[in-house]
Amino acid sequence: MRLNDFLVSQGTEKNLTELILFLATQACEVKKGFLCNCLKTTDGEQTRNVYGEEQLALDKYADGVFVTGLKKSGLVRYIATEEQDQLIEVEASKNTFGVVIDPLDGSSLIDVNLCVGSIIGIYPGHVLEKGSKMVAALYFLYGPLTLLTLTTGKGVHEFVLNESGEFVLKERNLKIPDGKIYAPGALRKEYLPAHARWIEHLEQSGYKLRFSGCFVADVHQILHKGGVFTYPGIKGKEKGKLRLLYEANPMGKIIVEAGGAISNGRGNILDVMPQTISDITPIYVGGKKEIALIEKFMTEG
Repeated sequence: MRLNDFLVSQGTEKNLTELILFLATQACEVKKGFLCNCLKTTDGEQTRNVYGEEQLALDKYADGVFVTGLKKSGLVRYIATEEQDQLIEVEASKNTFGVVIDPLDGSSLIDVNLCVGSIIGIYPGHVLEKGSKMVAALYFLYGPLTLLTLTTGKGVHEFVLNESGEFVLKERNLKIPDGKIYAPGALRKEYLPAHARWIEHLEQSGYKLRFSGCFVADVHQILHKGGVFTYPGIKGKEKGKLRLLYEANPMGKIIVEAGGAISNGRGNILDVMPQTISDITPIYVGGKKEIALIEKFMTEG
């Protein structure tokens, strides 16, 4: 079943359907641009995003594809991306949607040809809202297959890009299984005590470490095989590293819809009200039992 037909069969609101289909076409453009952009490090002078990270040519290319396309389409009112330090407001837009985008997650892995992706959350209006307010969340994974994983609040569904350039249904109603994989970010020597005890518990329980360095790819694996991903608060950086709007909220929405959970170690990230578009957070995302355990350890101190 094609993506459009699936969305219609799900009773997805017409304007939201149009937006999701448009984002799918933009992701295909990002994928097409890999060959001519991934061999470049930067476009001339090196630049850094608002988080101080070096921007690769493909980071800026992907950002341009999504932002330029959305501006021209008039399908959204607000656009916030990881690569830009200001919220973009589209004048005379047809809809009130707000979108948050990590245009190319895992771009530091491009030079070694590992999996990367794009993460998107859709709000009914302004993006400075709790993640629970999202009307849809999706991610594209650019690997051996180009995959789209999507929720509009009616389950989590996976689509694959076929040879005709269309996304077709691969698997519907995904549920995170009970598995024993853990994907831990940050250096062990920088762990805070409660987090260190939690990691030790996982290891003693037989969890296997699987960590690529691409957030969306690692969480995709957890969605399919079970377990937990974490990038915690650490010594000197207790607020964490990953982005609340662009990474935590959309991926958290998908995992929760698939029967899992997401937490900052103290509570549900989707209940956090962002203060700025550049907010960061500790992240624990995966199975409910793993999330309940870290919250227990954090409460105990």
